[in-house]
Amino acid sequence: MTTPMSRPIRGAVQAPTARSRDFKGSATRLVKRLTPQRAMTAAVLLLGVAGIAIGVIGPRILGHATDLLFNGVNGRELPAGLTKEQAIEAARARGDNTFADLLSGMNVVPGRGVDFDAVGRTLLLALGLYLIAALLVWIQARLLNVVVQRTMVRLRSDVEDKIHRMPLSYFDSRQRGEVLSRVTNDVDNIQSSLSLTIAQLLTSVLTVFAVLVMMLTISPLLTLITVLTVPLSLLATRSIARRSQKEFVKQWRNTGRLNAHIEETYSGFTVVKTFGHRDIAEKKFSALNGEVYEASFRAQFLSGLVSPATTFIGNLSYVGVAVVGGIQVATGQITLGSIQAFIQYVRQFNQPLTQVAAMYNTLQSGIASAERVFDLLDADEQPPDPVTPVPIDPRGLGRVEFDRINFAYRPGTPVIEDLSLVAEPGSTVAIVGPTGAGKTTLVNLLMRFYEVDSGRILLDGVDISELRRHDLRSRIGMVLQDTWLFAGTIYDNIAYGRPGATRQEVIEAAKAAHVDRFVHTLPKGYDTVVNDDGGNISAGEKQLITIARAILAQPQLLVLDEATSSVDTRTELLIQQATAELRRDRTSFIIAHRLSTIRDADVILVMEAGRIVERGSHAELLARRGEYWSMTQV
Repeated sequence: MTTPMSRPIRGAVQAPTARSRDFKGSATRLVKRLTPQRAMTAAVLLLGVAGIAIGVIGPRILGHATDLLFNGVNGRELPAGLTKEQAIEAARARGDNTFADLLSGMNVVPGRGVDFDAVGRTLLLALGLYLIAALLVWIQARLLNVVVQRTMVRLRSDVEDKIHRMPLSYFDSRQRGEVLSRVTNDVDNIQSSLSLTIAQLLTSVLTVFAVLVMMLTISPLLTLITVLTVPLSLLATRSIARRSQKEFVKQWRNTGRLNAHIEETYSGFTVVKTFGHRDIAEKKFSALNGEVYEASFRAQFLSGLVSPATTFIGNLSYVGVAVVGGIQVATGQITLGSIQAFIQYVRQFNQPLTQVAAMYNTLQSGIASAERVFDLLDADEQPPDPVTPVPIDPRGLGRVEFDRINFAYRPGTPVIEDLSLVAEPGSTVAIVGPTGAGKTTLVNLLMRFYEVDSGRILLDGVDISELRRHDLRSRIGMVLQDTWLFAGTIYDNIAYGRPGATRQEVIEAAKAAHVDRFVHTLPKGYDTVVNDDGGNISAGEKQLITIARAILAQPQLLVLDEATSSVDTRTELLIQQATAELRRDRTSFIIAHRLSTIRDADVILVMEAGRIVERGSHAELLARRGEYWSMTQV
């Protein structure tokens, strides 16, 4: 059974440093994560093309209906029996050249009124096409939602898998709240951004191209006038986006720092209250919250300028089309229905650009979060297990040897230097020394939470680097100074040590660790639910539960890191009795400050500055009157 264990590196906790952000690269990488859903993505594209292609035909059909009405109204006013050419010549003869030019561009039959049957059929066709287009777009949206959700499930799984492959040094060098912010807030923000933007982006791009084709079929000149405003829109968007992108990066970086402060304050709320640091914590919260507000305000304000700017520029194209189009209708170069359809197309052409501009802040926010998540996914991983690992011998006796070990958390600052020791099978090795001497580091190396810089650690003659980490850690039981309980019952927390254990085995382990002694005083006994921080039971009782968990695991090796530091003297004596039985026939390592807990150890190692300065039994070390003897005199 293993539990989380870490050794904070002094001065290593800091916010992520700012660096140049690759918006295009991160966006491309995010889109590539959709490729596992190729078939469904292709269906989404085809449905989008079909739905938009059908939808953009609608204005042309409505324009034809307008022409039918307009031709009928004007044809009814002309004398019956004339041809269109005769009517035009008669108008010119009257000097009404404007009306003559208008008639020349119309498909009018003098004396014939509005053909309402044809208008009705045209409108029904348009309605049918719009309904089909809406249905296709709805199906597309449903499929796209499936693609996005499956992609996010895969991303969350990748992040979870990555967390388990990362070395302990990654978490030691970062605030826990900052890492949690990337795993939760940033991933959720990516999902929201993808759901809101990818469908709109796809629809907008397809709509722009489809509408552009339809406008060219009506009037290349009017299309040119419309398209001329696009570079202005892109220029405005690019200029604003460059400024807002930096603010979105700051927003999510500051959010991570704020979450780290909140997590630390809430997890240590009792300490904050005890030392009267409430005002300091609130001031720091206000400062960090203010930084989030400032970055968020600037990001949203700047990106919010994109939509009004593109809307204004788009309106310029309306003015140009209205003026030039009106002249063309009056001169018979284009029909009224065609100009009506074209104006609808201008709206459809500008609308996607405006929508993309309006959601650009959401897109930038999502890409900023994606960059932070990709940073985590790209972080260095712990060295992989060997391709052909040595199988661990279940009959092993548990002999541990440290052979000339050297290790440093930071290059040039050694923590352990040229350390060698042997723990014989079934023996108890106690490690004592001042804070920072390297006691916990030694256990970290044994567990392969960190890898040695040089030297070897052997378990039953096998270098532990040749074993799978899971195989190694499954043979080691740990009880840490900092207890860890999850939100669940006392029974579940003990059973965590060996999930397949029977209830009787769990209760026997609890009795051995003297948990049974206080459990029966609780309202629901073993079914009492403890908080994730164990706040509803005492520190000593939490420690007893973790000891019961280690007893249940039945490990080959046992590590006790200040396991009795949080219990009273009477409970300490009970735990000593329980651990003495637990240590029988097991190789045990005990890290302790209370020297009374290690008197019966087979070997006591006195460490100082990463070196073993003394070793021997309790009696032998006292007789030397050295460092160990000095520690007993304090």
